[in-house]
Amino acid sequence: MKVALVLVFLIISAPNVFAMTVQDPELVVEEYATGLSLPTSISFIDSDILVLQKNDGKVRLIRDGILQNNTVLDLSVSNNSERGLLGIESVGNNVYLFFTESLIDGGSPLGNRIYKYSWNGTDLINPSLIKDLPVTPGPNHNGGILAKDLDDNIFAIIGDLNRNGVLQNFPSGNPDDTSVILPIDPSGPIHAMGIRNSFGLTIDPVTGNMWDTENGPSTFDEINMISPNFNSGWETIMGPATQQQIDSLPGFESFVYSDPEFSWENTVAPTSILFPDTISFTNYSDSVFVGDCNNGILYKFTLNQSRDSFVFIDPTLTDLVLNMTDNSAEIEFGNGFGCITDIEMGPDNFLYISSLTHGKIYRILPANACIVPNSGDLIITSSCTIYSGIIPRNILVQNNSILTIPSGLTLDVDFSQFNITINFGSGVLIKSGGTIN
Repeated sequence: MKVALVLVFLIISAPNVFAMTVQDPELVVEEYATGLSLPTSISFIDSDILVLQKNDGKVRLIRDGILQNNTVLDLSVSNNSERGLLGIESVGNNVYLFFTESLIDGGSPLGNRIYKYSWNGTDLINPSLIKDLPVTPGPNHNGGILAKDLDDNIFAIIGDLNRNGVLQNFPSGNPDDTSVILPIDPSGPIHAMGIRNSFGLTIDPVTGNMWDTENGPSTFDEINMISPNFNSGWETIMGPATQQQIDSLPGFESFVYSDPEFSWENTVAPTSILFPDTISFTNYSDSVFVGDCNNGILYKFTLNQSRDSFVFIDPTLTDLVLNMTDNSAEIEFGNGFGCITDIEMGPDNFLYISSLTHGKIYRILPANACIVPNSGDLIITSSCTIYSGIIPRNILVQNNSILTIPSGLTLDVDFSQFNITINFGSGVLIKSGGTIN
């Protein structure tokens, strides 16, 4: 990943000459927010979006689709190479931040630290240090991604920081919280080890299984399903292993190696990973989305029935490796996004993508979606489908239009404050399984 990120920062000021596209003609891509400086991770709190800026340590707020001028929080971060303001996760009004703390922006690192804050609607307050992680030698392979499981337990991932110890599958050294996935609130024992570096960590909302992306040196990036006591194999193994390599692992405690669920022989710097479990992406309920940093590609992988591996049509991919001579068309879902750093589903059930190099947040949504305005009434003048269950405003359907409530969606309307008005010739189509409260 070190070589990949050097390339990223060389092109950071280059103009965006590529149009963002997706392969599905029923979906569209739009710019949702611009004017960000090196955005890394994002998190939704209700309809607000908190965005992290890597190098200046600022947490920015997007409210009602508008990037606010005021900064929510301004942290002092060490920011050379892959250090900086890196990861965010929220549970209710509790917000967790992973950053490389310093006395001043660009200064020497004090530690890779995880703090817990309270969100009061305008600011992040009441910081509490949850975990103090190593930071040297670095300066790359800090990881920094946070994720919550189905019980809202918070996990963090950190890379090897260029260390060589037992957690990197060397025979000696002390466990030092590098190359690992850790539960940090509540705290607990190491969940996984042997990780070179990662910019992607998520939970399958159906099975509860943990998945990550991992970044190789010059060959073999990975996607892994992470079981407790998982050994990802670094520094002995990247990509699928030979039996000789597996046998050579020192065997630290009870950690067990297994091959990646997918590998790229040519490194692409995979980053964020997401299971699109929402009503607007029902065609992809058995899929996984993964972004990359090197090529601006959004990948789509199809899960098997047990959701623990991938299935492919292209016979060259059935070995679970995209080799240098293989065609990647089957797994390429979108292009032109620059260095993707995060992929999240919003409360409107649309897909949001942050781009480090473009300084933007993109949104992917169905082409037939009703676009709810930031203020005022929702006035529908052409037929569309509503994908958000809560619309706190009047709805007016006119001009011979049809408002569709899709299967599985409950549209909650507070009729003590708002009305649904249907003009003559227009209508509301409630599909089987859809309701209006």
